[in-house]
Order: sequence, then C-alpha cells, then structure tokens
Amino acid sequence: MLNVHAIDTRGAEDKLGCTECRCDLYNVTVDEYGRPLRPYYKGGLLCCYDRTQCKVKHGFEAVRRTLYLRYTVKWIDMDRSVLPVKIYIFDITDSWKRTPSSTEINAEHKCKIEYDIESCDATGLGNDGCIDTKRISLDMPFGGYLIYGVAHQHSGGTGSALYREDGQLMCSSLPTYGEGEERGNEAGYIVGMTTCYPKTGTVEISEGETLILEFNYSRIRHHTGVMGLFYILVADDLPKPMHSLRTVVQTQDSIMVVAILWAAAALIGVVAVIALVVHYQFKCEGEDGYEAIGM
Repeated sequence: MLNVHAIDTRGAEDKLGCTECRCDLYNVTVDEYGRPLRPYYKGGLLCCYDRTQCKVKHGFEAVRRTLYLRYTVKWIDMDRSVLPVKIYIFDITDSWKRTPSSTEINAEHKCKIEYDIESCDATGLGNDGCIDTKRISLDMPFGGYLIYGVAHQHSGGTGSALYREDGQLMCSSLPTYGEGEERGNEAGYIVGMTTCYPKTGTVEISEGETLILEFNYSRIRHHTGVMGLFYILVADDLPKPMHSLRTVVQTQDSIMVVAILWAAAALIGVVAVIALVVHYQFKCEGEDGYEAIGM
C-alpha cells in the first residue's frame, strides 16, 4: 500500500503554511465529508483533502499538470536466513493508559495522529531552548529483537528517540533538512530521516516491557498538523550464523571422506581376499586336478 499526500505549492502565498494544511489558507470550513470543522481546529489533514487549493499570490496563474509516481521494488529469494518481523507504529498522540484490567493487545488506542505546536512568543518564552518535547510510555505486547527504527516528522521537527524505562537509549531518528531549491533538497523542508540498525541481537525487547517514546519540535514559530510517528521492526528470533551452516557442511564432508576411505580400504581388502582364494583354488586344481585328455 502506498499512502501519498501531494501538495502543490507553486505560487503559494505561504508555502510552509500550505504544507501544514492551515485551514485559513485553504479557505475550508468543512471536512471532505461536508462535516463542519471544530472551532479550535486551525490546520491539519481535515483542511487539505483531495481537490482543495492553497492560497496563491495575487495574479499567479499556473497550468494544470499531471504527476506520476515512480517507485522501485526489490526482493530476495526466500531461504532460512530470511526471518519475518513484526511492524509496530507508535504515535506520540496516543492517550492510551494501562488499567489493571486492560492489556496492550486488546486495548483500544486513542491516536489523534496530528497535533499543533504553539510558538514561544505565544507562551512568553524566548528562542533559547525553545523546544516542544512530548513523551509517552508504551507497553510492548510481544518480545523480540529490535531490527530497525525510523521516525516521521514534519517541518520544525528536531528529532525523536525510543528509550527503555530506565532511560537507556534504544533507537533515535533525526531529520535532515534541505538547503537548496532543487528537488529533494528544498530549503526548510525535511528531506530525510536517519534510521537506526542496531547490531543484530544487541537490543532485545521483553514481552510487556514499558518503552518511552519522545518527540521534539522547534517552537520558534507556530506549527499545525504535525505528526510524531515512530516505526520499528521486531524479529521473534535471530538468524542462524552462516558459519554454523558451513561448519555443518564441512563436518559432513569430512565424514563423507572418511567413509569413502574406509569403503576403499574395505574394497581393497575384499579384492585381496578374493585374489587369494582364486590363487589358492588354481593352485589346488594344478596339484590335485584331473590330467588332460589327449585326443
């Protein structure tokens, strides 16, 4: 499944505001199903649905264009070294809390998906250390080994991390911002997120373990509809080392060589015994056999 949200910012009056789906820039008061927006809803996915248009500069005109998505799928042949993984998606807006009678597996999580960041000016704080930090605790329903992790943030994001309950860092993911104008390097926009690949088997998660998720955003300016998602892949088991397989093969080969040598020795012995028997038989026939009949 591909979930693509494309926003056209050509000629936009406020490009960043367009990408943050500010409702006033889209002149939207209802969602895509015609339902009125909440009075305090200032921006997010409910304001930039299909066919909506962000406010452009006066006099700007652009031709309609068609976009195509190009992607590459890679795969490898299945063998015993390929193990399945479980995919977990953590949401920093999840308000689920464990109760004595609830479990992580069947509990209903309440994820808002998006949230707003108030600027430091609005809260009376200066720019120094002007960071919005959100932390939540999560209980893992299953155990396993952490294989991969990456976060999803919007512009203004400064990074995310996953910790154990005792504060030990398990995985972190930081944004990379563009610095130019070319595609894939647009200044002010997040163009990538760092990933973490712990050394296989070094980060184990216990069933029922409590993890701490943290997301950080800059508060120098107001942001609407930002997200804080963290994806991890967890494997139940570890792949068997390839050298073990080679050792098994080498051991089997050694056993086979020894067996062949023993078989060869046994065969030589049998041939020697047969030769002695035949030689003895001919010798006996020569000494005690019948005389030739002359014609």
